[in-house]
Amino acid sequence: MNFHLIRASPEHKDVVKNLMQLYIYDFSEYVGGDVEESGLFPPYAGLEEYWATGSNRFAYVLKKNDKYIGFILVRFIETEEQHYFSIAEFFIMKKYRQQGIGKAAAWEIFNLHKGQWEVYQKENNKPAQVFWNKTISGYTKGQFKDRSENGRRIQTFEN
Repeated sequence: MNFHLIRASPEHKDVVKNLMQLYIYDFSEYVGGDVEESGLFPPYAGLEEYWATGSNRFAYVLKKNDKYIGFILVRFIETEEQHYFSIAEFFIMKKYRQQGIGKAAAWEIFNLHKGQWEVYQKENNKPAQVFWNKTISGYTKGQFKDRSENGRRIQTFEN
């Protein structure tokens, strides 16, 4: 597999911010959105919170052969009813897809953050649904729930 998942330090902020432009471009197929006058997509709201002291947000970068190939943003969400981890954003550059890196990186993230999980995709993002159902099914050996709600496909499990 030959990739590295690295907890993103403050020195990685610009890397994640720049890769986020590629991610938003890919994702624009499902959510619309246009670039601003600068030719860039608007900044990702709340990205700075991933480096705030005491934050319930976790940023990771992926590298292969010393090159950045993606990032993963994880949130720990606490409500009165439940506490769970969620994949906020998950991005691997196209040339590195279909190599098992996404699955391996997701499994590594799940192993780093034990507890309840909720992973969701937009209802119209069929490739993401296929990826997450297959990845989570393999990780949990089929022990997860899958539902549709408010235009989203949601998988839940506990590890």
